[in-house]
Amino acid sequence: MSSETAVVDKSGDRVRRMFAEIAPRYDLLNHVLSLNIDRYWRWKTLKQLSLQPGAPFLDVCTGTGDLAIAASRSLGPGTEVVGSDFCAEMLEFARKKQSKLVDPRPNLQFVEADTMKLPFADGLFQAVSVAFGLRNVADTKAGLFEMKRVCRDGGTVAILEFSKPSLPGLKQLYEFYFKSVLPKIGDSVARNSSEAYQYLPQSVSEFPSGEQLASLLREVGLKNVLWRPMTFGVVTLYTGIK
Repeated sequence: MSSETAVVDKSGDRVRRMFAEIAPRYDLLNHVLSLNIDRYWRWKTLKQLSLQPGAPFLDVCTGTGDLAIAASRSLGPGTEVVGSDFCAEMLEFARKKQSKLVDPRPNLQFVEADTMKLPFADGLFQAVSVAFGLRNVADTKAGLFEMKRVCRDGGTVAILEFSKPSLPGLKQLYEFYFKSVLPKIGDSVARNSSEAYQYLPQSVSEFPSGEQLASLLREVGLKNVLWRPMTFGVVTLYTGIK
C-alpha cells in the first residue's frame, strides 16, 4: 500500500507534534523496545553504504541523530555529515548528544528541514539515508525523489525500515508484540496526547515493504535496487544507486 492511500494519519502537524512529545524518552524506548538491536541495524546500514571520507553524507528524518553521529564517527572530522528532521524538539536532543561527545564533531550539523522539500543543492551528498523515518513522511514518493535529488550520481540512497516477518510462529509473535505489548510499554514510559505507540504499529502495517518498497525506489529512478532483511525480517535495508 502506498503512502497516498494509507489510512493512518500522517499529516505533518500530527507527526511533528507526536515526536515532539516523545522526544525526551525517544532513545530509551528505541533501545528497550528493540532489545538494543537498533544499534546493530544502524551499524549494518553504514557498513553496507561503504562511505568514503571527504564527501558529504546526509541522514534525513534523523530524529535524535544516532545514525548521523555514527556516520560522523566513521568518516572522521574532515567529512561533513548532516542530519535533517522537521521536528525541532528531536533535533534539540540530537545536538545535546553531539555536545556530550568526547570530540563534539564540528563537521556534524543538524538542520530543521522537511524531507519532502530538502534545502540542499542537487547532487551534494555521496549517500543519503533514512532510518525508521520514511514511513512518517506524508508522501513517500516525494520523500524518495528528494533523497535521490540531493544524492550525487553513482551515490546510494538507503532506507532502513521495519518490515513484517513471514516466518511462521515469529510472524504471530511479532504481531502480538507490536500491536499489544509495545503500545502499552511506550505509552507508560512516554505519555503523549497523539497516541504515538498506537501510531507505530499502524504505520508499519500500512507501509510498503519488501518488493513493494523496492518497486517505489525503482519508480523514482534509482538503479540496482536491493533489499536485505535483517533479524528474521523484523527490519529491512533497501538500497538504490542514483
